[in-house]
Amino acid sequence: MLLVAGLGNPGPQYAYNRHNIGFMAVDDVAERHGFGPFRAKFQALASEGRLGGQKALILKPTTYMNESGRAIGEAVRFYKLAPEQVVVLYDEIALEPGKVRMKKGGGAAGHNGIRSIDRHIGPEYWRIRLGVGHPGDKNQVKSWVLKDFAKADEAWLDPLLEAVADALPLAVEPDGAIKPDRFLSRVALLTGDREAPA
Repeated sequence: MLLVAGLGNPGPQYAYNRHNIGFMAVDDVAERHGFGPFRAKFQALASEGRLGGQKALILKPTTYMNESGRAIGEAVRFYKLAPEQVVVLYDEIALEPGKVRMKKGGGAAGHNGIRSIDRHIGPEYWRIRLGVGHPGDKNQVKSWVLKDFAKADEAWLDPLLEAVADALPLAVEPDGAIKPDRFLSRVALLTGDREAPA
């Protein structure tokens, strides 16, 4: 079984914030692959379905970004999952808008949602970082990620979300192991990102 978590803040006032790109991505995954309706569970909204032939649970924590790990930790303990069975999608200011990277483990790089997950399940889970760009001034980072995407961002945002939803099953091997290469290659093909890792 896989746990696929998107990070964001609950409530309509945050729905289109840059910080909520993780929620947007997993919503598209659920819709694209016929997942069931979201229901309240594990201090989150949860939806069940299948990805790459494996049973999967999509999770959107309702604890606010800084406490994302509470919901994910609860689900991991309930299903007795290993950290490498968890995939987390979230905003990354260190990547240009529309860029995608995927790896297992690593640091939090100042992201409070990731820091919270690390505290609850350790760092050895899979991370899909979705580039939202940097405001250019570190003092403006908080207001940047809590602002809505601009109208002009739709030119890269919509294709990115569609590509991630389309490609995510390719990251799942028949035995349930996660392999990023085919996923990243498919996203690069669909978004025209020639600099993406092969």
